[in-house]
Amino acid sequence: MTNTNSTDVRSGIAIWQALLAAHAAVTERLDEDLGAQADMGLAEFEVLDHLARAEDLTVRMNELAALVRLSPSGLTRRFDSLVRRGLVVREPCDDDRRGINARLTPEGLRRHASAVRVHSEGVQEYVVEHLDERDTECLTRSLEALASAASRSPAPAPGVAQPR
Repeated sequence: MTNTNSTDVRSGIAIWQALLAAHAAVTERLDEDLGAQADMGLAEFEVLDHLARAEDLTVRMNELAALVRLSPSGLTRRFDSLVRRGLVVREPCDDDRRGINARLTPEGLRRHASAVRVHSEGVQEYVVEHLDERDTECLTRSLEALASAASRSPAPAPGVAQPR
């Protein structure tokens, strides 16, 4: 059981609030830039980006949902919009008759290439330019450590009291 004093708690809350504020501000700006310059939002870009980086431009739908942190039904709604625009298609999975693959179309790949430029410029402007090399290395290590620790921590069982 971890003994935390009120200073640690306040410090942790301040870190958490700063992380949320930075995330919200940067993602809002990236979303605006992508909408204005690439005719897509950040959420759509993220789907295209995962497909563009995948082997054969293809990912199973359930894996894609996990990558973009959506439920399968949430991904379906987002994906349907991209299908209507001709940027992605659904295809049967070769090794599982019940599985469905998501694949980037040639038009989707072309649009992704344009959006990557906008996204990269935004990341540079809204994040990288505000950090020196030491800050960048420290922030990267810190965020990787947080992601790793959170992904290893089992979720508490429903109804089970957690130690304070």
